[in-house]
Amino acid sequence: MASWVLSQCGIKPLPRFYPKPTTSFSSNPTPTLRFNPPTTPPSSRNGSLARTRNWALNVATPLTTLKSPSEEEHTKRFDPGAPPPFNLADIRAAIPKHCWVKNPWRSMSYVARDVAVVFGLAAVAAYFNSWLLWPLYWFAQGTMFWALFVLGHDCGHGSFSNDQRLNSVAGHLLHSSILVPYHGWRISHRTHHQNHGHVENDESWHPLPESIYKNLEKTTQIFRFTLPFPMLAYPFYLWSRSPGKKGSHYDPDSDLFLPKEKKDVLTSTACWTAMAALLVCLNFVIGPIQMLKLYGIPYWIFVMWLDFVTYLHHHGHEDKLPWYRGKAWSYLRGGLTTLDRD
Repeated sequence: MASWVLSQCGIKPLPRFYPKPTTSFSSNPTPTLRFNPPTTPPSSRNGSLARTRNWALNVATPLTTLKSPSEEEHTKRFDPGAPPPFNLADIRAAIPKHCWVKNPWRSMSYVARDVAVVFGLAAVAAYFNSWLLWPLYWFAQGTMFWALFVLGHDCGHGSFSNDQRLNSVAGHLLHSSILVPYHGWRISHRTHHQNHGHVENDESWHPLPESIYKNLEKTTQIFRFTLPFPMLAYPFYLWSRSPGKKGSHYDPDSDLFLPKEKKDVLTSTACWTAMAALLVCLNFVIGPIQMLKLYGIPYWIFVMWLDFVTYLHHHGHEDKLPWYRGKAWSYLRGGLTTLDRD
């Protein structure tokens, strides 16, 4: 069971998630033998010694009685609707304090490293232009696009640095390069963390009510819930959100955003548009086929990585974390912490 908070700085245990299994005996089932010394004073020791001394062995038996299998099974069960036996303060306390120190130089070194790898992979692939290497390039470059997204994700969470301007500049450069509206997605992602798992208020990856599902068009049901189509859903989600919700991450007037956030959304949409225009221009310079090989296919590999990893974050809880809910589970997934997975 995942009973540890993991980070790059170390691990510490959280309170036990599950009640201890009920056994047929107490924690110390071995009988305790106690020897009673003589109870008669020395002065009274005479021929009646056998009658005055008690040499019996007192045996302490276990206090726990045997339980039927049904009682044991009932004891092991837990209420999936009950809150976890810890809160956000407990989670924060389990993380070493130095892990909360943000180093902008280290963060920017990750950006420089990943950007250098992206351009290096593209240069090598374009130079050799071999069909033996293109599949390897697509997988590697798609994975690097996913790495750029993760860095932008950390900018949005504020874990990149304490300087919000640096977070915004780096986040726009990183996310716009892979056609993600930085502020638009950052704000909706914040809503997701604040309402994690809520059927109505969660922004994405939440249980879909049956009434909404039945009212969806058949094609929407197939593309949303039939593999492999959900692995390609992210760009469509940015345009039209989740089923049953209206608006767009590019529209500052969407109910996703507050009026004061309109300027931020416009800025991100402008950066996204500039990147899209750059890609169109490159199509005329090097040709659409070359652009498809260099950027188009890696982009879709990145989308598959994003949807696949996000799926793992929100599913499989029966085997891992059966009753994490709301902000506690969302907090463990976001920011500096993560949970071990096979």
